Amino acid sequence: MKILVVEDEPKVASFLKQGLEEQSHEVTVVFDGYFAKKMATENYYDVIILDVLIPYINGLEVAKQLRHEGIKTPILMLTALGSTDDKVSGLDAGGDDYLVKPFEFKELLARLRALTKRFTDNMHEQRVIKLHDLELDLDRKVVRRGGKTIDLTAKEFGLLEYLLRNKNRVISRAEISEKVWDASFDTSTNVIDVYINFLRKKIDKEFPTKIIHTMVGMGYIIKTDE
Repeated sequence: MKILVVEDEPKVASFLKQGLEEQSHEVTVVFDGYFAKKMATENYYDVIILDVLIPYINGLEVAKQLRHEGIKTPILMLTALGSTDDKVSGLDAGGDDYLVKPFEFKELLARLRALTKRFTDNMHEQRVIKLHDLELDLDRKVVRRGGKTIDLTAKEFGLLEYLLRNKNRVISRAEISEKVWDASFDTSTNVIDVYINFLRKKIDKEFPTKIIHTMVGMGYIIKTDE
C-alpha cells in the first residue's frame, strides 16, 4: 500500500515509517497539516495515518478539508487524545478509525487492513458514479449527462470511470497510463491527450459547466468549475 503518515514527533514518525516499510508498504512522511493536505490532494494514497495535534493545520481540520474536496482516502486518526469526545470529534471530522497512543504496532496493521478492505468493498459497491449532471452506470456501461445518453468507446469509458473515481484530484499522465492502459509507455506521446480531447468533445462541449480540466505541467482533474 501507499501510505501517507502525518506525524510531528520524529521518533514516532520514524518508528511508523520503518515498521510499515518492513511490511513492504510505500511510506511518505510529513510533519504538519499544510503538507498533509498538499500531499493528500496531489497524490494517490491507499490510506492516511493522521495525527491530530500537528502544526499549522490540526489533524481534524485537515480531515475536514480533504473530505470537503472529495478526497475519500481512508483516514486513521492517530493521537494521544483518547476520550470519547475526542474520538467522536475525529470521526465527525472525516476520520474512518481512531487509534490512541501508545499502541501496539500489530493493532495498527490490523486497523489498516480493515480500513482498506472496507474502502475497496465500498468502491466495488458503487455502481453509479455521479458528478454534477453526469452519471456513469457501471452495470449497464452507460454514460448520461443532463439526461442525454453519451456513446463512449470502451477505452473512453474506462478513462472517464478512473477520472470520476478520483474526482477533485489532479491525476498525472503517468498514473493514467498505468491505471487505465495498464502500461508505462512514454508519456511524452499524445495518446492520453487525444483521449482526453475525445471525452471533452462528448461530455463537455455541449454543456455550459465544464468538468474536465487541464492542470498545465501536472495532468488532469475532473470537477465542476462552479
